Amino acid sequence: KKLKNGNVIVGWVFLIICLIALVSVLIWGIITMGIGGSYNSKWANKIMRYRVFLQAFALLVFVVILSISSNN
Repeated sequence: KKLKNGNVIVGWVFLIICLIALVSVLIWGIITMGIGGSYNSKWANKIMRYRVFLQAFALLVFVVILSISSNN
């Protein structure tokens, strides 16, 4: 049982790291949109792809955490 609790704690920490990365990319995208011009043209789609990937990854981590924690 201790190992499961440890895994869940590590999972939550990992999820928090994923969410911080996600918010960072979101802020980067907002700044890029505000700058506009050629910088926005060059980076807008890449930043959106990074954000979508991080959202999917964070959701996957969340589902794994719920799966581990519900198997008491």
